[in-house]
Amino acid sequence: MSRTSAAVAGLSAGAVATVAMSAVMVTGNRIGLMTEQPPTVVTTRALRTAGVQRPAAAASLVAPVSHLGFGAAGGLLYALLRRLVPDAPGGMLGVAFGLAVWAVSYVGWIPALGILPPPGSDERGRPAVMVAAHVVYGLVLGRLVRAPTVRAV
Repeated sequence: MSRTSAAVAGLSAGAVATVAMSAVMVTGNRIGLMTEQPPTVVTTRALRTAGVQRPAAAASLVAPVSHLGFGAAGGLLYALLRRLVPDAPGGMLGVAFGLAVWAVSYVGWIPALGILPPPGSDERGRPAVMVAAHVVYGLVLGRLVRAPTVRAV
């Protein structure tokens, strides 16, 4: 598989994985484990900082697209990682990647910017929903992004 094909595969897998994880997030929201979807909170904050007049209204349109883009970019990064560690079991590597994305985001930059509190101080159910969503994201990536094959010369 060429580098371009691998990049497109990673981007596509990341988008599909984001849709799957979003289903977990919507379910968590609907059963009352969290009030607001984190992508909407992050996007609203970014739009407010950018001076948008009605950031919450704009975020309802922008957040799903930006979340899909962020997830697709993560898929590209995972595809590059998969090429570096071709012998790792895809499911395990995918889950580890998904959990790393969760940690960097929800323990790292999101609370550091004051967008959401760290997991221990957040809404009671949101951390569990978000961990589960990122596990699903990683599982889907691990299933869709294959290790490169070595061709005999």
